[in-house]
Amino acid sequence: MGMARRKWTGKAGRAALTAALIWAAFQPGAALAESIRLGSAISLTGKYSTNGDFTQKGYDLAAKAINERGGVEVAGKKYTLEIVYYDDESTPARGAQLAERLIAQDGVQYILGPYSSGLTKAMAPVTEKYGVPMVEANGASVSLFTEGYRYLFAVLSTTEQYLQPVVDLAAKVADDPSRVRVAGAFENDPFSQDVQNGVLADIKRHSMKMVIEDKLPPELNDMSATLAKVRALRPDVLLVSGHARGAALAVRQLSDMRIELPMVGLTHCDSAQIIEKFGEKAEGFLCAAQWAPALKYSDPLFGSAADFARLYEETYGAPPPYQAAESAAAVMVFADAFERAGTLDPKAVRDALAETDMMTFYGPIRFDESGKNVAKPMVLYQVQDGEYKVVYPPEPAEAELRYPMHAR
Repeated sequence: MGMARRKWTGKAGRAALTAALIWAAFQPGAALAESIRLGSAISLTGKYSTNGDFTQKGYDLAAKAINERGGVEVAGKKYTLEIVYYDDESTPARGAQLAERLIAQDGVQYILGPYSSGLTKAMAPVTEKYGVPMVEANGASVSLFTEGYRYLFAVLSTTEQYLQPVVDLAAKVADDPSRVRVAGAFENDPFSQDVQNGVLADIKRHSMKMVIEDKLPPELNDMSATLAKVRALRPDVLLVSGHARGAALAVRQLSDMRIELPMVGLTHCDSAQIIEKFGEKAEGFLCAAQWAPALKYSDPLFGSAADFARLYEETYGAPPPYQAAESAAAVMVFADAFERAGTLDPKAVRDALAETDMMTFYGPIRFDESGKNVAKPMVLYQVQDGEYKVVYPPEPAEAELRYPMHAR
């Protein structure tokens, strides 16, 4: 599935890489005369490369599935979907440059978003300037939707919701929520700072107390200073938001420093592969997620959430992280809008996107006036016996919460 990868080094190599990373979904695309080109500047190298790879795999899987079923029909004419990729190197400035290149030089009229809120924030002014619709799946920062962008649409739940289920569960298990003491460590980037703001609002709602509120540097190589405070103050709950690196760092250093807490909530557990990398050390951690294969959503393209998970694993040899699922959903949203618009005019497609109201294997998708998906809730996993088990929301929870987290 997809194109063969080559190793490129140096400036000349990177330039060749961006030119070479053009993937056309196929089967039976060769039988169809024309294609709709979608563009994506995506993190294939740099700090977000793991999640960038998941994002690309989700885009590719959905485009391939759509093309295998005959493509997209617009005003009675069939089209395949083609995706043009460039490597943004996990750098916002580079992402903005490549968005400009895709639109102004390559003539791409529809953009699939990058990975991370920071890169989405860098690209959104460019797509807005050109009136090019962008459907994104991996920029959850709520601040993206306060700028009045008309051409930006996000299929995922926004940042303020990510760790809300952990705070709600902490309140539920406490005899007196007002006595719950919370520690937080949040990367100093748009995504995690918005997660922090949501946590602070949730804590206030439950009358809890924030005893540690640290910012983690973008390098995310060490959080021992924060964990030393945690060891001293023994909070009831520790919350960490730092993408995949932050999740892996938290699991490793909590174990190395032999700190045990009643409850720890993280973002990006699955993309950090905390079970695969840390084994028993990952037991009990709570993991915020946009999606889970156990959910009861389904659609005509992929079938159920479990069906998508099986197809992804058959294709790529590993279970799907939610980043891949939401990315596949973004392609589905574009395909739906093309068909409803009945034209490939970008403004008409934008207007069709604004009217989206659809069910997918990933969940319901309906945008408010700012472009946020207001129809889908977050999910919370807990690592139990070496597996991710949905423990929130109550329906369709697969398992009871283990509390304290090391209880069996």
